[in-house]
Amino acid sequence: MQPQLPKLHVHTIGEGQDLILLHGWGVNSAVFSPLQTAFSEYRVHYVDLPGFGDSVENSGDITAWAAQLSEQLPKQAIWLGWSLGGLVASQIAINHPQSVKALITVASSPCFMAQEAQTTPEQAGWPGIAPKVLAQFSEQLQVNLAKTVERFLAIQAMGSDSAKEDIVAIKKLVLAKPLPSQTVLDQGLGMLRSVDLRNQLNNIQQPWLRIWGKCDSLVPKKIITILPQATSIKDVIHNKASHAPFISHPECFLTELLPWIKKHTD
Repeated sequence: MQPQLPKLHVHTIGEGQDLILLHGWGVNSAVFSPLQTAFSEYRVHYVDLPGFGDSVENSGDITAWAAQLSEQLPKQAIWLGWSLGGLVASQIAINHPQSVKALITVASSPCFMAQEAQTTPEQAGWPGIAPKVLAQFSEQLQVNLAKTVERFLAIQAMGSDSAKEDIVAIKKLVLAKPLPSQTVLDQGLGMLRSVDLRNQLNNIQQPWLRIWGKCDSLVPKKIITILPQATSIKDVIHNKASHAPFISHPECFLTELLPWIKKHTD
């Protein structure tokens, strides 16, 4: 019998349709604090991913994280995942479809690492983060944990028209909670480096909203044209935003997001 995992730290506010928010690498659920007022019609679950914020770590792979989240959070919820959180939410939609009523991914990719083109047409190149960039982060984690996280936060906001203010806002919110351990940060980088859900995306049958930043340096917008398309899928591109559109352009972000959530709420 598998030992029971510790409860994730989840801050739940409000009543109504369950809306679950999953943050990205290096941060925690406090990054979504500016959205609280906008989500007042829903029962919102602000989740610290395993090992981040106030949640105890889970040393398993992304499927183990997906199983834990699915087990400890409400079924038939609308899941919103940003960056790494979007990868985890996608894994939940694939492995635990009963948990996911609708899926929202923000600045997220089914395969974050860039892939070189192979010899056959089916194995064309894949745009993403250069392997050397993730390798540098991994090396820098060994040297200066706090500085590496801070640098990553700076990249999140890069390209937006209010980058400096965005970085200050994100840092203030995130640093109010404990910094993740080096082991957990390395674990998250490992997922960004190795997880590839591209061949499983057609298993996602739920309504799916994909939100992108045109200036995103981590998730190139060109992947939109090579991702599966369907009547249940909607893509929204924020022209001036980079990797954190809900921080840099909250009004534009919510103008697209809220009507879509309402449409998929009973």
